[in-house]
Amino acid sequence: MCWRSGSHHRSGNQTAVMPGRMQSSFCNHTLQQSCHPHCQMGAATEIQTERISVKLHGNTTHANRTVPVFIAAPIDDEDDKIVGGYECRKNSASYQASLQSGYHFCGGSLISSTWVVSAAHCYKSRIQVRLGEHNIAVNEGTEQFIDSVKVIMHPSYNSRNLDNDIMLIKLSRPASLNSYVSTVALPSSCASSGTRCLVSGWGNLSGSSSNYPDTLRCLDLPILSSSSCNSAYPGQITSNMFCAGFMEGGKDSCQGDSGGPVVCNGQLQGVVSWGYGCAQRNKPGVYTKVCNYKSWISSTMSSN
Repeated sequence: MCWRSGSHHRSGNQTAVMPGRMQSSFCNHTLQQSCHPHCQMGAATEIQTERISVKLHGNTTHANRTVPVFIAAPIDDEDDKIVGGYECRKNSASYQASLQSGYHFCGGSLISSTWVVSAAHCYKSRIQVRLGEHNIAVNEGTEQFIDSVKVIMHPSYNSRNLDNDIMLIKLSRPASLNSYVSTVALPSSCASSGTRCLVSGWGNLSGSSSNYPDTLRCLDLPILSSSSCNSAYPGQITSNMFCAGFMEGGKDSCQGDSGGPVVCNGQLQGVVSWGYGCAQRNKPGVYTKVCNYKSWISSTMSSN
């Protein structure tokens, strides 16, 4: 599993997990799988105790041993983009934000003149929010660069399984709303499976290499059923997540898209969260279910 940006791991004989849409595959900490080209072994992050049995001269002795648990350390390649999509019509996703820290590292969605929704795994204490962007490599005259004054992760965010992967960013001044910068509505209800949605971002265009465009990319994709989602990621999908995309692969969000919007019928239904690689068969993208957080969003905005 990988996020579309940071890192967490699972204990036991499983593949290490990466939050966000990082396009690399990750190394198995038992060292039984080889590293993807965009992956390298990190330092041991915890010591795990195992119960072992040793048979010697017909007698069995039981003992404990400690073993280091490793997770993959991604190469510094945080930018994510859309695989299998198309260049968005300029400023058609005018709610889209680029989160910057000297470089684009995640996406976000403007939900009011002073608040942006993103993914908790994109957290940095200081963020510059860029609005009105299409080509992030040039100044097009439509941009607004606004620093954060508060960055608030969901209090129940779990960095291990990416449950509650949502955060709010308060802007230091209100954005000027116009034809290039606008807000997106929060959901009136949760979207059902089969609903067609739009995901956008400046993430990787490739599921197997690095190819980062300067212009905003879009992808039309359906929300998948809970059964398909759970089959793709057994035991890893919580009630605060949904899958969207194509089980046959080929189209997906990817590195750099983390935190960005999934908009269905004009409402923000999802936040780009994680997935296994990008655009792989039977491994669709996983998104934070925004409809579950309307009360938290409202109370956080009103109290800050």
